[in-house]
Amino acid sequence: MSTLHTTVWESCLTVIRDNISSQAFKVWFEPIVPTKLENNVLTIQVPSHFFYEWLEQHYIHLLKKVIKKEIGPDATLEYSIVIENNSNQSTPYTVKLPTQNTSNLQNPSQSVPLQATEPQIRNPFIIPGLKKVTIASNLIPSHTFENFVEGECNRLARASGYAVANKPGGTAFNPLLIYGGVGLGKTHLAHAIGLSIKDQHPNKTVLYVQSEKFAHQFIDAIKNQTTNDFIHFYQMVDVLIIDDVQFFAGKEKTQDVFFSIFNHLHQNGKQIVLTSDKAPVEMQGMEQRLLSRFKWGLSADLTIPDLETRIAILEKKMYASGIELPKEVVEYLAYSINTNVREIEGALNTLLMQSSLNRKAITLDLAKQMVDKFVKNTAREVSIEYIQKIVCDYFDLPIELLKSKTRKREVVQARQISMYFSKKMTKSSLANIGAHCGGKDHATVLHACRTVINLSETDKQFRVYLEDLEKKLTIN
Repeated sequence: MSTLHTTVWESCLTVIRDNISSQAFKVWFEPIVPTKLENNVLTIQVPSHFFYEWLEQHYIHLLKKVIKKEIGPDATLEYSIVIENNSNQSTPYTVKLPTQNTSNLQNPSQSVPLQATEPQIRNPFIIPGLKKVTIASNLIPSHTFENFVEGECNRLARASGYAVANKPGGTAFNPLLIYGGVGLGKTHLAHAIGLSIKDQHPNKTVLYVQSEKFAHQFIDAIKNQTTNDFIHFYQMVDVLIIDDVQFFAGKEKTQDVFFSIFNHLHQNGKQIVLTSDKAPVEMQGMEQRLLSRFKWGLSADLTIPDLETRIAILEKKMYASGIELPKEVVEYLAYSINTNVREIEGALNTLLMQSSLNRKAITLDLAKQMVDKFVKNTAREVSIEYIQKIVCDYFDLPIELLKSKTRKREVVQARQISMYFSKKMTKSSLANIGAHCGGKDHATVLHACRTVINLSETDKQFRVYLEDLEKKLTIN
């Protein structure tokens, strides 16, 4: 039987779910447990003090609104915070709202700078015979948070990376594992975290290293019988960033030494940041004890950027390069290249180079020629999004209206035409086409295609519409 506090909290979650992304809701609100409701005070249990701080910093205004809406204008909120060591002897303590803004909280942990107190420990990053006093972090200066375009595809990873950068080793995100496909920004985000930590905590030793380089250093250490020095060196780092950790798969000895380093750093409150092309559950050839440690903190995924993010990436790149392109060219590139960030930037660079070398103005025709060569076969298949955009521009309709449930004649006609060209010019399934057109089923898509074909045979003006649109959509 549902109690009052549970019912009220479920009503609150219904409103919250509609106001934030699904990823944020899953991470920050699903773990919350309502415990009681007395005298207009709702008590909720959260997993850690950091969890409480994050809610205070990012969702306090939303929480206050929904609590007052469901309970009344005098409603207040209490947090029951579970002690992070999960000891049976620990009892949760309570913090009442309203509280002070927690954005001014500082990380009290002190850095332990690497000094030449143990000269016998060899630095694997230096060439034997050459003295190196400081440790280079191997970070790329341009890969900052400011140059990282945020979108729905990367919001969770960026937010968690930003939290780690502000409080390295002091959050629940340790380790922080960022995973995703090729060219989606894993390495950029890893560098951004490291750069931000160095900027805010200059005394901390931050080290970025590719997993392949780590493995080669370990092999050299075995050959030179300096394995202990190798381990001790990495154990003295404050923030360790390992890129492409999946490279350790199948390398048992490398995994063993990394396991030892990982445990030491984690137990001493040092921050670990990892990147991978797969989630921990999908990694093959990795020891279970290592995979279990990857799951201790947070695994945040990067997905293929949506249309708005792709346009923002192109505009950011153009601004940094001091150039300006026609809006139709930018939109065409964003619609046509929807694989990853690296290909989007590469396509823009190729277009600029062709324009410069051939002394041609950057036009839509030039962009179409470049995309055809740049993406080869995949360029011949336009996306559903691009088809919808061209159709809506042609009929002067907002794309949101095409995806709505309205039955206005002109909107229905545009929707059916976009379905027709999507079936004709893409390899998408009928169900996928329907999903892009307001959640229609495959039968509706088939009916739309038959309607368009019939009208093209009987209505001369309608046939002109189709011919004009096909010319705009053809990439040649």
